[in-house]
Amino acid sequence: MGGASVQQQYLAAGLVDEVVLNLVPVLLHRGVRLFDHTDPGTTELVRTGLVATDEATHLTFQVRNGAS
Repeated sequence: MGGASVQQQYLAAGLVDEVVLNLVPVLLHRGVRLFDHTDPGTTELVRTGLVATDEATHLTFQVRNGAS
């Protein structure tokens, strides 16, 4: 909650254990990319869950900090 900027700050501070993304195929034509300001050398997402339906795709990731 709180938008991409707040979530980016929590990720950068190492305060996130899990990320749940719910993808719905609706084009909004604008927005902020959630992972634009994360360092791929320090944050790794490991998929731990996937549920796909006709209406949406639900993804769960474990966040591992200190990846190389």
